[in-house]
Amino acid sequence: MAIREILHYPEPLLKKKSAPVTVFDQQLQQLAQDMVETMYDAPGVGLAAPQVGELLRLIVLDCSGSDQPADLVVAANPEIIAAQGESYEEEGCLSIPGFCTAVKRHQEVTLRYQDPTGQVHERHADGLLAVGIQHEIDHLDGILFVDRLSPLKRSIFKKKYLKMLQEREAEHEA
Repeated sequence: MAIREILHYPEPLLKKKSAPVTVFDQQLQQLAQDMVETMYDAPGVGLAAPQVGELLRLIVLDCSGSDQPADLVVAANPEIIAAQGESYEEEGCLSIPGFCTAVKRHQEVTLRYQDPTGQVHERHADGLLAVGIQHEIDHLDGILFVDRLSPLKRSIFKKKYLKMLQEREAEHEA
């Protein structure tokens, strides 16, 4: 296994749509393992393949708390087949470090996906896992959580975030 570099906003690859997984082989299983290791190392609760430079429809999530047993989901070609309710929870993203904001999502979802061997599964989720599923699937479609903000909030985010990046670069150069 290997920890991969996580791409950061405004990396153009993060805005591209991912291709479906069609080959379920050792290479896919290795990518999934690398993503899991990268997610835990970050640390984060979810990671999508585009965030590590792979435009494939593959996500990994573990929304269990540190005091709970692991609940790892490795999902190829994930799709939400049912959704209900409304949630407005604080979200962050490994590709946009240091920024969190509330985003409107569904409160509950049913996910259909394939595991790394190609086997089809369905899973009902609510709470943080439901939010995480929606967040990671957005990555596969080239959507970042900040794209779901109002135009005004998105504009404020871009100004603040780009200023923060410039300050970090200045610190590294000093």
